[in-house]
Amino acid sequence: MQNLDRNTDPIRFDGSRLTIEDVVAVAEQRQPAELSADPAFRARIARGADFLDRLLAEDGVIYGVTTGYGDSCTVSIPPELVAELPHHLYTYHGCGAGRFLTPEETRAVLATRLASLSQGMSGVSVGLLEQIATLMKHDILPLIPAEGSVGASGDLTPLSYLAAVLCGEREVMYQGQRRHAADVLAELGIQPLRLRPKEGLAIMNGTAVMTALACLAWRRADYLCQLATRLTAMNVLASAGNAHHFDQALFAVKPHIGQQRVAGRIREDLASDQPSRNEQRLQDRYSLRCAPHVIGVLEDALPYFRTLIENELNSANDNPIIDGENERVLHGGHFYGGHIAFAMDGLKNAVANVADLLDRQLALLVDTRFNHGLPSNLSGATGPRAAINHGLKALQISVSAWTAEALKQTMPASVFSRSTECHNQDKVSMGTIAARDCLRVLELTEQVVAAMLIAARQGVALRRRLDVELVLPAALASMQADLEDRIALVVEDRALDGELQSLLGAIRREAWSVYVD
Repeated sequence: MQNLDRNTDPIRFDGSRLTIEDVVAVAEQRQPAELSADPAFRARIARGADFLDRLLAEDGVIYGVTTGYGDSCTVSIPPELVAELPHHLYTYHGCGAGRFLTPEETRAVLATRLASLSQGMSGVSVGLLEQIATLMKHDILPLIPAEGSVGASGDLTPLSYLAAVLCGEREVMYQGQRRHAADVLAELGIQPLRLRPKEGLAIMNGTAVMTALACLAWRRADYLCQLATRLTAMNVLASAGNAHHFDQALFAVKPHIGQQRVAGRIREDLASDQPSRNEQRLQDRYSLRCAPHVIGVLEDALPYFRTLIENELNSANDNPIIDGENERVLHGGHFYGGHIAFAMDGLKNAVANVADLLDRQLALLVDTRFNHGLPSNLSGATGPRAAINHGLKALQISVSAWTAEALKQTMPASVFSRSTECHNQDKVSMGTIAARDCLRVLELTEQVVAAMLIAARQGVALRRRLDVELVLPAALASMQADLEDRIALVVEDRALDGELQSLLGAIRREAWSVYVD
């Protein structure tokens, strides 16, 4: 896994290719963002804006510059009103609702939009890029409502809040306080922008919000994939399972690379090349035996989804495209977020299946019919007090609830296209809804994983109580020791919500270095 310590080296925005990790590093303030000062880069940006200026001077017709927006593209704008048009665009799109994006999500949006505009194909000025970079430098975060985008013509409504803040309007979060953008800009001596022709459209008519959320979602899913693998190994051990279900020769005949990698990790965790201490069962239940086949789907999908997300991140995705080099205006539909919608619908499905897998593993561990000698509900109480203690009974109920909700969220958003905006936007991606759904599935799955960390710690300890000669393989011994430092054995009933929240924080900080392939 990537080192999550702060790195003073800036992420440079100059039109060169960025990665998911770059966006996440900026979002989590582990690396600063920096707009390139390279003269060649800035000249390339300026060429697009200069070309637009010449076209306007020559009475050229440009969508969204000399015409209205969307279905209103047939409306010609009088020359004296062209300068006002970008401000009307963000003004009438100020109709978002729902929660505000988190600070991390908002920083990711700023990074993602800056990355796209830095491609030099949007006809914007260097000054616009500098203003976005200034927001990032001072951590001035537009308050962006999460709801209101259909994912084509891009993330219009949420990105209108970025456009407005660049111009000193609406509200921001600054130094932990909700404030008017104009007041914060004035306090810092930052001049509000007056948008040039096309700049309102360039900011808003793109996929920055869905792509930003997708970068954050991908990173969280990648880590959960590894934690679920380690937890499976612990649960096999706790339930006295058959370690030979993960044999290398077995997986060689089904050549899904990610599935093989997951099996290899479990095999290494269990040190399954050593003689087994349990040979009485040929086959464990599917949630243990088939764990590589479930987690492996996510492991195999992640590289493909990375490609989709990073291609979108490194694209010019507004409309029209302004090719200043060849002096062409190209009208198209690059604001369409179909690839992100597909990636997020697929990712949430694969992640929810992992939550379901872990839920089934917990159901085996707490049930004396299936846990091979462990106490009911993994209770650590003994003697007469065992009768009044309930172990992880309620925790298993909560895991079932979180899993059910995650599975419920897997309905693909991308198939719910709605014709809108006078049937101009008659086929839309729903990519931003898919990304928000994916983040919710990840949140629920992280809750499942936090609970499973408690259960695995409990189960392994109780197995060792039954089998005093059991020696934990090195990786599992290290993980168990860490968990025992964080979580006391559940003997007498106690509330576990505080420990769950602490573990959730640790998961989101990627506190455990799990596998290095």
